[in-house]
Amino acid sequence: MNSTQTIYELIGEEKIRQLSKVFYQEIAKNEVLRRLYPKDLQPAEERLYLFLLQVFGGPGIYSEQRGHPRLRMRHAKWKIDSSMRDHWMNAMLVALDHLSIDPTIREAMMSYFVKAANHMINHA
Repeated sequence: MNSTQTIYELIGEEKIRQLSKVFYQEIAKNEVLRRLYPKDLQPAEERLYLFLLQVFGGPGIYSEQRGHPRLRMRHAKWKIDSSMRDHWMNAMLVALDHLSIDPTIREAMMSYFVKAANHMINHA
């Protein structure tokens, strides 16, 4: 992995789209996570896709449309404890496993997701 290239540049939009799609397929199968979402998962999948594009160095469409991500604030209405974090992380790890990407890039993405998921915990 070239340290001057972003994850977005290294894997491209299509891989990020695939990650978001598989992640929400996992959400649909997980009754603990599924109950947090409305019936139609497509808008949430699109928001995640745009967010990940931005986080991994791509266009800032997410912020242009929705403002600063403010993840903790946007998720404050849900009880997120270590168990909920684990459900979320498991879904994301399955999604990551579906991507054919360099292990170093996967590790960098996983590192981001672990930090973000731990940051979202708002209940002991």
